[in-house]
Amino acid sequence: MSRGAVSRPVFARVFARASVAMDAAGAAAHRRRLVAGLAGRVVEVGAGNGRTFAHYPGTVERVLAVEPEPRLRAAALVAAADAPVPVEVVDGLAEALPAPDGDADAVVLSLVLCSVADQAAALREARRVLRPGGQVRFFEHVRAQTPGLRRVQRLVDATVWPLLCGGCHAGRDTVAAIRAAGFTVTELDAFRFPDSALPAPAAPHVLGAATRD
Repeated sequence: MSRGAVSRPVFARVFARASVAMDAAGAAAHRRRLVAGLAGRVVEVGAGNGRTFAHYPGTVERVLAVEPEPRLRAAALVAAADAPVPVEVVDGLAEALPAPDGDADAVVLSLVLCSVADQAAALREARRVLRPGGQVRFFEHVRAQTPGLRRVQRLVDATVWPLLCGGCHAGRDTVAAIRAAGFTVTELDAFRFPDSALPAPAAPHVLGAATRD
C-alpha cells in the first residue's frame, strides 16, 4: 500500500453504487455547475470514482485527480479514459497534495471536506497549490441552519455516522473553514439534497466558489 493510501473497501463499494444513484437524483447537475467555466490547470481533491470528470469543460488543460482509496482510485482511472479533458489520477491525501506551490488555476472539492482527517490542513494545501487569485470550487454537505437538525448532526457525528460513512461528518461548518483558511467566498448557493420531506443529517449542501486572498 502506498504512503497516501486509505483502504476502506466496504465504504468504496457502497459509495461507488450510491454515487450513480445520487447523480441520477440530481448530483450530476450540481457537478456540472461545480466545474462550469473552469480553465487551465485543475487539482481535484478526493476525486472518488471520477464522477465529476465527464463534466469538465474543454477550456481545462489538465486535471490532477487525487484519491487515496485504492478501489475508488482504480474506478477513477477507468473514468479518466473517457473524460473530455486530460485527467491524471494519483494517490495522495488532501492534507499533503502531490502538486507544486502555485501550480493550479483551480482546486475542486466535491463531497470531500466532510471526511478529511484535518479540514484546516486540507484547505491550507488547497491554498498552497493555487496560484495567486486562483479559485476553489466546492460542493459539500454542511452544518444545518436549523437548531433541530444541528442537534441530530451532532448526535450522529458523535456515534455511528463516521463509522458508517467512511469518516464523514454530517455537521461541519465548512464555509467558515474555507474563509478561515484565507479564501474569499464569491459565490454561495445553499440547498437541501436530496430534497426529501424529512431531511437527512447530510441533506444541507452548499455549492460555491472562493478565491485565494
